[in-house]
Amino acid sequence: MILPVITLEQLISASAGALRLAPGQGAGHGPAAAPITGVHVSELEDPTPYLEGGELLLTTGMPWGRGGAQAYVAGLASRGVAALGVGLGPWARAVPEAVTEACREHGLALAVVPDGVPFQNVSRAYWRLALRDDTAGLRQAMGVQAQLVRSATRPHAVTELVRSVAQALGGWAAYLPSSPLDGAGSPPSAGAGASGAGASGAGASGAEAGATLWPPTAAPSLRVLRPDLARLGRSGTPAAGTFEVNGQAVVAHPIAGAGPARGFLVVGAGRSLSAPDRDLIATACTLLSLRVRQRETLASAAASLGSAVVLLLLSGFGEAARLAADDAGLGPLPERVRWLCLRTGPELDAAAALALAPQLMWEGGRVPSAAGFPHRVDDEGLAWVPLPVAAFAESGAAAPVSGTAEDPGTGAPAAPPAPELPAWAGGAVGPAQPLGPPPPGLREAALDARHGSLAGPSEDRGGEAEAWVAALAGFERADLLGTARSYLRHRGRWEDVARELGVHRNTVRHRLGLVAQVLSVDIDDPDVGARLWLALRAHDGAGSAS
Repeated sequence: MILPVITLEQLISASAGALRLAPGQGAGHGPAAAPITGVHVSELEDPTPYLEGGELLLTTGMPWGRGGAQAYVAGLASRGVAALGVGLGPWARAVPEAVTEACREHGLALAVVPDGVPFQNVSRAYWRLALRDDTAGLRQAMGVQAQLVRSATRPHAVTELVRSVAQALGGWAAYLPSSPLDGAGSPPSAGAGASGAGASGAGASGAEAGATLWPPTAAPSLRVLRPDLARLGRSGTPAAGTFEVNGQAVVAHPIAGAGPARGFLVVGAGRSLSAPDRDLIATACTLLSLRVRQRETLASAAASLGSAVVLLLLSGFGEAARLAADDAGLGPLPERVRWLCLRTGPELDAAAALALAPQLMWEGGRVPSAAGFPHRVDDEGLAWVPLPVAAFAESGAAAPVSGTAEDPGTGAPAAPPAPELPAWAGGAVGPAQPLGPPPPGLREAALDARHGSLAGPSEDRGGEAEAWVAALAGFERADLLGTARSYLRHRGRWEDVARELGVHRNTVRHRLGLVAQVLSVDIDDPDVGARLWLALRAHDGAGSAS
């Protein structure tokens, strides 16, 4: 229990004459203005073993008849007793001069209880004051708790919560998410530019990227704490941690999500935290956790809706995709896009792949962040994202690396160190096109792209298809060219192919196996089949012209 702060002067005022200052005691300052922690009555020669310090000790003066007053007062002072109250009566008609001098010498406040007044009246006055202060403190705490709840319902909930905590504690507070997530922002629409995608709220001050901080002057303390918080977050166990910053204790409280800690509420009060302070922080952590889980649920729902929209685009239903995006609240789809196709990790970690996109090398310039845009992961683990062409324009060309060291051999600037990327990192970017299905060959380009790089739109895909036609035409043991042409014309119906060629369907099956061996591709793949068919048409047209 946290005891209220009550001074001897306040107790005298509230005692209705049951207690008064002894003659020679100054009012408003000195020992009489010191706080007292309770009222204790004892007639022992040495009551100090039963005292904790800070009390007002009431006595009738009986112990002084058996020992010296000087030693008695010295013992009380050494124990930290705040004040001595003398009950006038049979044992002491007035406060002995020796007691007055000893109290003055040891800095002990001195009061008297008039003759005939029960000590119980003084104790009751003390607890009436304590109850009054407890009630006021409870009302204040409830008011602060209500303010926190109101903050959590406002549009910029995280910012408002952090500010309320800092102001209530008289110190500073910050929320550091483990991933970009802040109640002050909202996910970008499908047609947003790169500047809006995946941006994290800068918080109340904007002084620390990714953090919500109040007041802004606490930014240096937060920067000092970041390495410690990173280690605490990697520990795997959501637990609070206490760190020392500039000689003051700073406490980091984990914010729970659906799995590991989603971030930390960091509090620097500059003083010891009381029980109401800790209750306040616990409430703020709970509200932040609810906010985080709410955002995770919304993000999951938006990802599912975005995946459905991208599936419609991949299937060629552009108008249906537009209607679905608008109905789901994803915003209008862009008119012109560049398709981004990324290899994902071994566990189909689409979020990790999309976050890596801007770090991959691409000769076309800087690739915008794909986070926040609709995407879909197919059965091969490829993430498909239709990025607005405007996002590429805003991202600009790749910025030069500043402060690069010189090559000691040539004196020229050395190449910057390559980023450490997962082995699966790579993909391809298609050309600018109207909103619709991705261009043929983008899938193969993404699968063939080098580690750590994004292949651009290939210009020699036609040449590759022509090489396929030449390889089939040069096969002498069977008519692979005619078989492939008939197979594509009849859309894979073997019986129709066999009837057109006048051969058994098992022969068709055998020839198609040879086609796959000669070309090292699957002509049932829509991208491969489309390119091969166009090359066959061009070959037939060239033959007719000749």
